[in-house]
Amino acid sequence: MGQDEQTARATLVQTKYIDMLLKIPHVIGVAVGLVKKDGVYTGVVGVVVMVDQKVPADSLTPQELIPNQLDGVPVDVQEIGVPAAY
Repeated sequence: MGQDEQTARATLVQTKYIDMLLKIPHVIGVAVGLVKKDGVYTGVVGVVVMVDQKVPADSLTPQELIPNQLDGVPVDVQEIGVPAAY
């Protein structure tokens, strides 16, 4: 599947799940973008969930866990800190 197809599919998934994802603690944004693995972009397009800080999975309830994929589209949690305007 090419990046255009991946982007189209990820956009549909983002639209379907954005409200659910934004209700999870620490989530401050949801976008379509390239997935990172070990800090390196993979070239795979997925749903990027931006959080103010990453929290260990064992500190979260099942409802607070962000899935690794949604409808077959990879989900990447990226810590971006707290946005601020200067």
